[in-house]
Amino acid sequence: MLDFSKLMSTAAFVAGMTLAGAAAADCERGTLDDRFCDVDGDLVADIPTDASELVDPDTLIFTYTPVEDPAVYVSVWAEFMDHLAAKTGKKVQFFPVQSNAAQIEAMRSGRLHIAGFNTGSNPLAVNCAGFRPFTIMASLDGNFGYEMEILTYPGSGIEKVEDIKGGQLAFTSPTSNSGFKAPSAILKGDYDMIPDRDFEPVYSGKHDNSIMGVANQDYMAASIANSVLHRMISRGELKADDVVSIYKSQTFPTTGFGTAHNLTPELQAQIQDAFFSFDWEGTALQEEFEKSNEGQFLQMNYKEFWDVIRKIDTANGVSYACS
Repeated sequence: MLDFSKLMSTAAFVAGMTLAGAAAADCERGTLDDRFCDVDGDLVADIPTDASELVDPDTLIFTYTPVEDPAVYVSVWAEFMDHLAAKTGKKVQFFPVQSNAAQIEAMRSGRLHIAGFNTGSNPLAVNCAGFRPFTIMASLDGNFGYEMEILTYPGSGIEKVEDIKGGQLAFTSPTSNSGFKAPSAILKGDYDMIPDRDFEPVYSGKHDNSIMGVANQDYMAASIANSVLHRMISRGELKADDVVSIYKSQTFPTTGFGTAHNLTPELQAQIQDAFFSFDWEGTALQEEFEKSNEGQFLQMNYKEFWDVIRKIDTANGVSYACS
């Protein structure tokens, strides 16, 4: 079984566990950590009813999932952060994180208030950090999501998934859906292929590292999120024919955006309003994410939208235990 506490093995994450706080009073919580309650059964942490547990910070810390180099997104989110500041009356600071573990730890320890967690990290953030996701990016006609693809390079000798046997496959990180969880479940269930037994698994850290690693022929093959691939091709970082896709999955929900559970209800409402009232037209956010056909924030709920991801976690034996 993949145990979350082992996956999140950085010193910072361990420190975050220590600072996390005492368990909540006895209540319904499902798979949530003992610090949280889920009385309404929506699978996410309830907003505390005890006013002493609520926070209303002067400065809001926002971060976006580190699927690529975080430096790419500082300017991309600048106009949105200005809008968020105007809607909340707060200062807003972008916090670039280098790993999913660091992002989860930051919210769990109270240092992160608003975040976009990648697909695979959403259940971990929900259960261990009290993350309350409420929106994802979508196209203007309401379509959303991305596919996991397995890439190789022209002339690699790999023409189908089975050809990876005896070779190497690059994953991104154990918390990534398309970079680890989905391909692991699919390779095992559909092809009877297991890491270490049938191929050598390596970890690149991020989707852009995996994509460029294949394009530069450093990796024979890699599993990636094709939304990242599309944006990189649009930015001219590689050509479409630098890589070859040998597998494409069903569509998965993309990055989920939301808040820490213990922000005041009024502040959480203001933050949601900021997302849904943001005008994308002419912004850096539009310029960047229209490359993957995204142009609005769509309201969603974790219980329904992340059902397939939780099933993948179950197939992989993932535990949401935090300690």
